[in-house]
Amino acid sequence: MSHMVVVMGVSGSGKSTVGGLLAERLGVPYAEADDFHPPANIAKMSAGHPLDDADRSPWLDAIAAWITDRGREGGVVSCSALKRSYRDRLRAAAPDLFFVHLDGPPELIASRLAARMEHFMPAGLLRSQLEALEPLEPDEAGAVITIDGGPAQIAERAFAALPD
Repeated sequence: MSHMVVVMGVSGSGKSTVGGLLAERLGVPYAEADDFHPPANIAKMSAGHPLDDADRSPWLDAIAAWITDRGREGGVVSCSALKRSYRDRLRAAAPDLFFVHLDGPPELIASRLAARMEHFMPAGLLRSQLEALEPLEPDEAGAVITIDGGPAQIAERAFAALPD
């Protein structure tokens, strides 16, 4: 069975690292959601301003197109997917989409963000992301995975949570 998975969570939760490891484990392509941002979004975030729904619209459409293009092949894409409406938009591209929500204490995520060297997302935007985050609802296919431990451990927990 080929899986189509979105590894979601706030910036600094490990989406890129865990998403890459999970895709490798599944033998499917991986896509980094940051690569889908138009330059204006990156400039806005780099300046310390959070994105709004209008900013995220073309970004979500591009990720949804990537998901659609994968078809039955499967794939893993990292995407903050902070709001239910964003996840619904992605799910429209693939009804069987499974969300892996990487979650942990804000202090741990903040320390990881502070350690990142070459990323456009300033640590100051973590608060706005935590405020915007809408947890997975019971009717959404997905699992919440704790981010304690190393990337390989987290990826294994994510793999174990996938449906058969």
